[in-house]
Amino acid sequence: MSDRLIEKLNILADAAKYDVSCSSSGSDRKNTNKGLGNGHHSGICHTYTEDGRCVSLLKILLTNHCIFDCAYCVSRRSNDIERAAFTVDEVVELTMNFYRRNYIEGLFLSSGIFKNADFTMERLLRVVKKLRLEENYNGYIHLKTIPGASDELITEAGLYADRMSINLEMPTEVGLKLLAPEKSHDDVVKPLAFVKNQIVQFKQEKKLIKSVPKFVPAGQSTQMVIGATPETDKDIMYTAAKFYKNFALKRVYYSGYIPISNDSRMPVLGTQPPLLRENRLYQTDWLMRFYGFDVQELLNDANPHLDTDIDPKLSWALRNLHLFPIDINTADYQMILRIPGIGVGSAQKIIQARKFGKLYTYQLKKIGIAYNRAKHFITCADSPFQLKDFQGHQIKGFILAESQSKYLKTANNQMLLF
Repeated sequence: MSDRLIEKLNILADAAKYDVSCSSSGSDRKNTNKGLGNGHHSGICHTYTEDGRCVSLLKILLTNHCIFDCAYCVSRRSNDIERAAFTVDEVVELTMNFYRRNYIEGLFLSSGIFKNADFTMERLLRVVKKLRLEENYNGYIHLKTIPGASDELITEAGLYADRMSINLEMPTEVGLKLLAPEKSHDDVVKPLAFVKNQIVQFKQEKKLIKSVPKFVPAGQSTQMVIGATPETDKDIMYTAAKFYKNFALKRVYYSGYIPISNDSRMPVLGTQPPLLRENRLYQTDWLMRFYGFDVQELLNDANPHLDTDIDPKLSWALRNLHLFPIDINTADYQMILRIPGIGVGSAQKIIQARKFGKLYTYQLKKIGIAYNRAKHFITCADSPFQLKDFQGHQIKGFILAESQSKYLKTANNQMLLF
């Protein structure tokens, strides 16, 4: 590998680190015709698949040149940084060399926008097309959709990529206009809707004609920058819920803003990124997707911010004590899922286990629930009769006294800025 290529790699891999929307779950591309790689459940730069495996991808930008001047972006045109651009052949060479050396299991390819959207998208397309058709590469590929690119280019790219994503950037149009006046959420909505419709259309055609190729088999995702603008947690999660519903997204990613410049519109340099807030948003996202919660139950006008000291599921339970305690031996699955300290796996085990008889405390502990948390919200076969009803703040105090979050050790001054 030449010194110049190594230099480009250092620049463009570093510039790509701010994009966190790089999960690889959901792909089922198989190795064919003695090709290289297998995209089945593969992933990025030390990330995790849905089955818990740690995987790695080559995560790079095609270029960090950009025609836009978004205040939150390190690659903005006004930023005085070293610029570089890969050729199509260089990206293909890097991917194949790294894969053969077992450094990576796939490729995550994004880009700054140079010249115009179609010019950039066409080069991204050439990379993935060459990998698939000329190098016979069957590993995982996550490709960024360029806002404003033509439908024809996006359609063709979707035939070669496993997952595509396009970043929403800011949670609200107002926040986006504040920091990136040249951009609009409409620029993201149009390609998201187009890709969603194409996925549906290709699946329908596949039922009738076997030879119809797969189109973005791992679906699409988006990312929002958190903490650069003063949106509430409610604003953020309502936007996420809307995009999940309207565009059947696989994931929404929440990226805590890392200050990169002294700009009066954003947190100052040296401000800690909001890691705790980011974590709480992901927990809320998980509750919406896997626990049956509606976003309005978790966040609303009366509660526009997530608690920092407790997770959103416990916070909801403490605000709804009239629904508890729940009898583990009679409650339905959806209600068991809502008990703090009980996850999806534990809830399924409880439903299965109680077919053989009533469940006792020692059995719940063996199942693996967080009993010290759940005990305040449940009854089981041997629950003691309790005369006193504790208030929400008392239960919260008991639980906090028995647990400690690693995130609370992190400075949290950014949350106080707005």
